[in-house]
Amino acid sequence: MAKCGVLGDKDSILLFKAVGLDVFFETDGDKANMRLHRMAKEGYAVIYVTESVYQKCKETTDEFASQAYPAIIPIPDISGIQGIGMTTLKQNVEKAVGVDILFNN
Repeated sequence: MAKCGVLGDKDSILLFKAVGLDVFFETDGDKANMRLHRMAKEGYAVIYVTESVYQKCKETTDEFASQAYPAIIPIPDISGIQGIGMTTLKQNVEKAVGVDILFNN
């Protein structure tokens, strides 16, 4: 079975532990980058990252974007929605389909 994990600040991700996901408390950009690389090597298929940490790890998330695994998915943290998750979803759909089918007005 594929492993799923969550990376971010303690207050935002602690509840994920209750549903069986592995949680890693990290807010420092350099340490979060190292943790993402370590999680990829350990076979995590899906890694949820709080939006604030996701911004600090942009280079690493871009590195893994061209690979099937791990899927790195930004999620809101306790400070609220920053829109990074929706922007990333939109970009991924455009890349896969070729056009913007989600927000095409």
